[in-house]
Amino acid sequence: METPSLEPRKKRGRLSAGLLAVDAWLDSTLYELRFKAQQFWESATIFFRRFRVKGWRRGVIEVLSESFTMAAGGSVVMLALAMPAFQETTGDWRNRDDFAVTFLDRYGNEIGQRGIIQRDSVPVDEMPDHVIKAVLATEDRRFFEHYGIDFLGLIRAMSENMRANSVVQGGSSITQQLAKNLFLTNERTVERKIKEAFLSLWLESNLSKKEILQLYLDRAYMGGGTFGISAAADFYFGKQVKDLNLAEAAMLAGLFKAPSKYAPHVNLPAARARANVVLSNMVQAGFMTEGQVLSARLHPATVVDRGKLKSPDYFLDWAFDEVKRIAEKSGVHSLVARTTIDMNIQNAAEESVEFHLRQFGKEYHVTEGAVVVIETNGAVRAIVGGRDYGTSQFNRATKAQRQTGSSFKPYVYATAMEHGFTPESVISDGPISWGNWSPKNYTRGFSGRMTLTTALVKSINTVPVRLAKDHLSIPPIKAMTEAMGVESPVSSHKTMVLGTSGLTVMDQATGYSVLAQDGIVGTRHGITQLLTHSGKVVYDWSKDAPPPHRVLSEQAVSSMNSIMVQIPEVGTARRAALPGIRSAGKTGTTQAYRDAWYIGYTGNYTAAVWLGNDDFSTTNEMTGGSLPAMVWQRLMAYAHQNIDLKPIPGIKNPFVDPAAIAKAEEAAKKGAEQAADDSADRPPVLSSTTTRALREIADTFHNAPAIEPPPEPETLSAL
Repeated sequence: METPSLEPRKKRGRLSAGLLAVDAWLDSTLYELRFKAQQFWESATIFFRRFRVKGWRRGVIEVLSESFTMAAGGSVVMLALAMPAFQETTGDWRNRDDFAVTFLDRYGNEIGQRGIIQRDSVPVDEMPDHVIKAVLATEDRRFFEHYGIDFLGLIRAMSENMRANSVVQGGSSITQQLAKNLFLTNERTVERKIKEAFLSLWLESNLSKKEILQLYLDRAYMGGGTFGISAAADFYFGKQVKDLNLAEAAMLAGLFKAPSKYAPHVNLPAARARANVVLSNMVQAGFMTEGQVLSARLHPATVVDRGKLKSPDYFLDWAFDEVKRIAEKSGVHSLVARTTIDMNIQNAAEESVEFHLRQFGKEYHVTEGAVVVIETNGAVRAIVGGRDYGTSQFNRATKAQRQTGSSFKPYVYATAMEHGFTPESVISDGPISWGNWSPKNYTRGFSGRMTLTTALVKSINTVPVRLAKDHLSIPPIKAMTEAMGVESPVSSHKTMVLGTSGLTVMDQATGYSVLAQDGIVGTRHGITQLLTHSGKVVYDWSKDAPPPHRVLSEQAVSSMNSIMVQIPEVGTARRAALPGIRSAGKTGTTQAYRDAWYIGYTGNYTAAVWLGNDDFSTTNEMTGGSLPAMVWQRLMAYAHQNIDLKPIPGIKNPFVDPAAIAKAEEAAKKGAEQAADDSADRPPVLSSTTTRALREIADTFHNAPAIEPPPEPETLSAL
């Protein structure tokens, strides 16, 4: 018998010994690490015990500790708030456009200039001493002492305002005002004030005091369509800044806060009274003595007679941007621009907005408005970007994107008409849910099956939602809206069909004008020609602009206009009806009554009107069919005086036909009666889940065992 080999056993023995050695090494290593860690912790504890304090010192340490913790958290919050502000500084913000443009209206009359600031800027060191002192005494006495935000000046202004029970002094420093002029708007919101504060600190960190003052004097609006103190000196006094006397310097210094209110060519007595306040400020600040300013008080400044023609500043700002876009590659920057503005219509638009806001602004709790008027050839005839350009240069007509409410519905219906629907197509007005969204009508009720005509005239909410959900989808509606000339970003969310996207007044006027121009887009323009001062034509819109093109078929336009003309006649915009003239349009009101719209058109003009508040506060239940429709009606009634009336495409007669209105009213009445008669035949309006649940409940009751009747109660023998 062969003896088994001992080699495998030896190998297993060596392996076991190796594993035991590893295990022992791990145990010893872990023990040593634990022991050393305990030693380190004990040493650290003993060391830090030296710093342990008791009594009042401990209280100080606790306060400092909490302060450092709060400071760290505050730094994170401050950084989060500062980032949006610093994003405003991206790009070459110092680069000042070197365009100098003189603008003419449609008839060749000069209406204003832009870009003068760049060629007439005078260095601060070359300005008279009394000019600088007048500005600093009135705007920011401690300008050279603070770092962007003058807290002492703010406290002083607050105390003076409380003492006078009104706003008599402002607390903003020159740096803060420059930050607003360079990067921000005049919106009175907390967000804007936070940005302004951070940008003020940023400017102080990146510019010298002299540079900040120079930019402020060159960029501030000074009334009369002028920007910068150099342009203002030339406009009001026919002088250069270097030649201004003390009385003239005081009058100009008084313009910075309220240029429209104190513009001397508009209200000379008010301008002189304001200049007298500036002289008093110089004395109070210690910059001059009463004796030094006495001569200026006795001999106030006299201005050059410029007439009282109001400059269309909001239009000029928009047109200036158009000029820079058009002439950017031409290499010519000193130009004369022939524009499309009609000053009669411009003045009528401004007057209508101001008239209605003065009459009804307090009642409706609304403070601002904007208007754009476009002729059917695409020429922009008027732009109102706000009530007072001197108070706020923010153009609400071209830059403010506000929710449109029901005024967005025509874009949905136009898409439907392009996809085979007609005004007589029937859609159900019943409860509808799209995911978690269940839109309701303004009246909170439902009317059953109705035609698209009735739905748009009555501004039913559920019908355009049902069109988008069941028939069109969102992408075609979005594409149609953009194709009709809307330049603001259009949301792709399902709620966009009811106007949750923010559009500008210019967008709305451009989009609706497609219906007035028989489905043609690409005609909107504000510049007809750009010329050099020698007369050379640099740009001609009729030759150089891209050719217009069709986005809506004639059938779709005719269908839409047959509906839209009924809205001022029997729909939600009866206050917009023009005397004897057929018009078309649509109202719009957003949630919480923050925005109210009326956009309407005739065969001659399209006008878009928006009313609301800069801080997005709610109005007093103002709808698009109330004040905006009234503003539109007053403006357009004037614009259509003494002109050849053109019919709306698809509508044969531009004049009001009483028989047609009676027919429309009868059709609307019949539609309501038909909806009532069809109530028994209405399709199910409950969801499948709700219907199934109700059936299960009914089956439960039907199959439940019968309940035995209770035993007869015993007769009570005693009562």
